[in-house]
Amino acid sequence: MPILSIRTYPDPVLSQVCQPVEAVERSLVELAESMAETMYAAPGIGLAAPQVGHSLNLVVIDTARGEERGTPLFLFNPRIVESSGEAVFEEGCLSVPDYTADVSRSERVVVQALDREGRPISIEAQGLTAICLQHELDHLVGRLFLDRISPLKRALYRKRRLKQLRKASE
Repeated sequence: MPILSIRTYPDPVLSQVCQPVEAVERSLVELAESMAETMYAAPGIGLAAPQVGHSLNLVVIDTARGEERGTPLFLFNPRIVESSGEAVFEEGCLSVPDYTADVSRSERVVVQALDREGRPISIEAQGLTAICLQHELDHLVGRLFLDRISPLKRALYRKRRLKQLRKASE
């Protein structure tokens, strides 16, 4: 599977609300497999379709460590149906280069989605996996973790990032 190009802030695709997947077809499974390869190469623990330029409700995650890593979850049309607790976690994002920040999210979530065969699945997660699921599902509604931090921190990052992009284009 080819490694895809990861879109970075402020690419407009990252702020769009994604379209539902009508049917889990072979081409979408191949996209998900390429997304997984891209995520591992980056390296990251999650990747949403808009991050590779596709405005679709599709995420890939793998929060396993060490030798357990390598079996990604492919989630089509994922949605959080239950959440509880609160956890603050230092997050980064493949689409937000060179920046991390503490973000408050639910400590436990239940997500319903379709798997790579188009079958309904339900995932109960807590800790890092719950954080990752919420982070990736935010991408599907055009939100970045930057939208969950203080306006001042967001403005400082935006200013620094735009300066980096100007320098790169010179």
